[in-house]
Amino acid sequence: MKTIKIAGVPEHFNFPWHLCIENGEFEEAGINLQWSNVPEGTGKMCQMLRDGETDIAVILTEGMIKDIVAGNSSKIVQVYVKSPLIWGIHVAANASYQTLSDLENTKAAISRLGSGSHLMSYVNAQNNHWDTHQLQFEIVNTIDGAVTALTSGMADYFMWERFMTKPLVDNGTFRKVADCPTPWPCFVIAVRNEILEKEGHVVTQILEIINATTEEFKHIPSIDRTLASKYNQKTEDIQEWLSLTHWSQKQIDKQTVEKVQNQLHTLNIIEKIVPYETIAK
Repeated sequence: MKTIKIAGVPEHFNFPWHLCIENGEFEEAGINLQWSNVPEGTGKMCQMLRDGETDIAVILTEGMIKDIVAGNSSKIVQVYVKSPLIWGIHVAANASYQTLSDLENTKAAISRLGSGSHLMSYVNAQNNHWDTHQLQFEIVNTIDGAVTALTSGMADYFMWERFMTKPLVDNGTFRKVADCPTPWPCFVIAVRNEILEKEGHVVTQILEIINATTEEFKHIPSIDRTLASKYNQKTEDIQEWLSLTHWSQKQIDKQTVEKVQNQLHTLNIIEKIVPYETIAK
């Protein structure tokens, strides 16, 4: 039995992994796949890959590319979710901000530097022709930290996946003022280079198993109700999310890698642009 460590956010996107683990599909292939939930998100998972705390990460595309450019010795082996991530831009329910333009020159709550919430605040600022040099950040680690920061006034807005944050909108903690979809596929699967070199065949097996599940995932009977119950969502919200979410079974293409790098470079988030082969295998 080969032990492989994998990390991902505790969100509905990753439910296919939990199904495969619970159904014993990796075990049948002789793989002990040990899943770690990482509520802190992409910045934390990049560090885990660097430190060898995880072998594989299911991670936001822009965050992984940024960290590989910065020296993370991992590679993207596949796109996991090819549809954009729809980031909701949230404020405290009782805040005076009513529109997106009200948030210019205010402080964003982010999970950590290099996270999706950090990088997408730059993308959002650029989309709205704000001066990105004026962006201010409060590091809050998790969504619970964001609740504390926004309700206490330590930060003014918080960008997070729209559907996972919706229960906080429904219960009157947050108010959503806008959406900001990623301009590229949202999640990729990244693997440490050491694991790719030593256990490449095991990685291939893992991808084959998860891909067989994601291809059929939307057709699982009552999957909407299962997800709604597990992730504290309304069934109609999960149904909308499922209609907008599309998993992938293919490697990231050169054009997408170039697009992400060009945008990050324009925003001065990365200092250089590296070859496709440095990022993807």
